[in-house]
Amino acid sequence: MSPALPDGVAHARAPLPRRWWWGFVPYALASIVHVAALSVGAEAVAGPTKLILMPLLAVAVLWAGRGSTWSTPFTFLFVAIALSWLGDGAGTFFPTAPELPVMLACFGLAHLCYIWLFWRVLAIRRLPRWTPVYALWWVVMLAVLWPLLGTLTIAVALYGLVLGGTAAAASRCHPLIVWGGAFFLTSDTVLSIQLFVPHAPAWLSPVVMLTYTLGQGLIAAGVTVSARLLAPGTPSTEAAR
Repeated sequence: MSPALPDGVAHARAPLPRRWWWGFVPYALASIVHVAALSVGAEAVAGPTKLILMPLLAVAVLWAGRGSTWSTPFTFLFVAIALSWLGDGAGTFFPTAPELPVMLACFGLAHLCYIWLFWRVLAIRRLPRWTPVYALWWVVMLAVLWPLLGTLTIAVALYGLVLGGTAAAASRCHPLIVWGGAFFLTSDTVLSIQLFVPHAPAWLSPVVMLTYTLGQGLIAAGVTVSARLLAPGTPSTEAAR
């Protein structure tokens, strides 16, 4: 059964295919293996499994979206997934470049894709009253990390803006996307602590990837569902603008 839509939003011309979520099973299993490998320090498994996560997520979206017309949501979702894959493998794909700035750049571009998609295409409501919490998050995180960032201060501050922007824009969309944006924000919050706070505990690494894979998976599922709920070419409702 399709979730209810606000007035003015057209229903999809084609329903979700049966068992559309099956494509997400390999992604979920690979995520579990990756997080488990990180938990026990099995780097020989953790490294390769990290690099297959985003390709498996792309396959999941292709499976869930079969039978539908290719549209703007899928284009931006696949670009964001590809950029995230480059960010995940920054050290592997760009071995001669500094890993952290390259990772921030790739994920920053992915977040810009998500922001545009959530705000301009998939929004179904106005910003909820609770979304200023994301602005507060940015101020607090920057205040905590500022003395520790050094030459990366500006880059991290800008990345924090787009990360918080993604979570805020996601709050206007399908609940799956709302939760996906929140988990993605949680992941990068924990990652910033792991990267910049001295003597951060080792168990933060699996927490980063657990929340990251949840966030990306929920966003991908939410975009897929939302693309079916909106008729091709139908903009967001006027009430959501």
